[in-house]
Amino acid sequence: MAQVLEFRLPDLGEGLTEAEIVRWLVEVGDVVAVDQPVVEVETAKAMVDVPCPYGGVVTARFGEEGTEMPVGAPLLTVAVGESGSPADGGTSGAGALSDGASGARAPSDGSPGAGSASSGSSGAAGSSGSSASSASSASSASSGNVLVGYGTSEAPSRRRRVRPASVPAASAAVPVPERAPAAPEGGADGGFVRDREPAGPVAVISPLVRRLARENGVDLRGLSGSGPEGLILRADVENALRAAAARGHTPAPAPVPDEGVVHGTRIPLRGVRGAVADKLSRSRREIPDATCWVDADATELLRARTAMNAAGGPKVSLLALLARICTAALARFPDLNSTVDLEAREVVRLEEVHLGFAAQTERGLVVPVVRDAHARDAESLTAEFARLTEAARAGTLTPADLTGGTFTLNNYGVFGVDGSTPIINHPEAAMLGVGRIVPKPWVHEGELAVRQVVQLSFTFDHRVCDGGTAGGFLRYVADCVEQPAVLLRTL
Repeated sequence: MAQVLEFRLPDLGEGLTEAEIVRWLVEVGDVVAVDQPVVEVETAKAMVDVPCPYGGVVTARFGEEGTEMPVGAPLLTVAVGESGSPADGGTSGAGALSDGASGARAPSDGSPGAGSASSGSSGAAGSSGSSASSASSASSASSGNVLVGYGTSEAPSRRRRVRPASVPAASAAVPVPERAPAAPEGGADGGFVRDREPAGPVAVISPLVRRLARENGVDLRGLSGSGPEGLILRADVENALRAAAARGHTPAPAPVPDEGVVHGTRIPLRGVRGAVADKLSRSRREIPDATCWVDADATELLRARTAMNAAGGPKVSLLALLARICTAALARFPDLNSTVDLEAREVVRLEEVHLGFAAQTERGLVVPVVRDAHARDAESLTAEFARLTEAARAGTLTPADLTGGTFTLNNYGVFGVDGSTPIINHPEAAMLGVGRIVPKPWVHEGELAVRQVVQLSFTFDHRVCDGGTAGGFLRYVADCVEQPAVLLRTL
């Protein structure tokens, strides 16, 4: 016998309450294994693959790509039965599941993996012996795991696609519907079948492609995508426009908005961009910040780095040297490694330095955090910066990689600018900004010379200290940049 189990968007941790569907990894009719990733979602913290704790046949999907889903909303339904398993090409999982024997966490309102006994099969009510057998089989068809990289089992074998028309007669106990079932109450979308109906979602990931089609009146449902698994690309829309022009037909333009409506492209503030907007707005509302800056001669720091890398061993990055200078400065001025508890009206001085650094990615600005930066040397800092930067570019940073910072280092010199007044990364108390290093005329040892000069800016929370402390911190950083030997006193 078979059951259709409902898999809901799980609790993603870190207080996150919603996620946006970026890309579906399975379609209706696909056979999935236990813990196989079924959908890629983007939260305010990171991009993650969500694995399904059930093994069986996907019978419905809820939500189009680009849709925001609250935690606990249905993602898909999976038919789990006794007629086969994903490993051997059957159309169902390794055993019938009952509500109490799924192997997942105990279902509750909005809990991830809570099973829904919405099976269309009449075999759901068996004898007590049959129920025991179902419970025993359930453990091999469900894991209860949630996110890839957070305790899931080994990666499953590659899925096989099963079309509704080719379901074997022996598996008739688990029928695969020709279309997705009606959406449950709560506003979920209908399923996305392989042979899409006009009202279904289209295989488009990029919002730029959707906008190009919308502005030029192109019906995406009439296009055949040239991307992987029929994904519609920008080139497909442009080819359709050229073909229409060659036929002497121009698609109808998008409707002109009514008078009084603000013209322009609307970009939703959600995901990473929305989280950044909320945090920066809160920082401006709550923190009375002030900024001071100084120019420094970085010539000797660059020479020191060149000498260190010429001595052999792993290369040391300039960012790692600046980070090492920051941790030494925070040891001398610990008030700046703190946070403010508004309810208790207290400044909380922190013992560990968890150093955040700004990284610009295609998804927007993110601030990965180097844990225990105060206990790392330049080589260890270099390696950790490289690891987190690569993860940021690949979109694989975990929520733990993006939270818990106590101080931020912002190297905006990579954008070719000299100075800035950065906004403090709430709830931290300070941020050091580093501009580009460029040759400039400079008085060195009483004579005019061309030196490598950098502008350092320091923004601090005026509640945790006064200008004397902030100026002392920045002056110490500048002294270490100009004379790296100053660091030897603290090593």
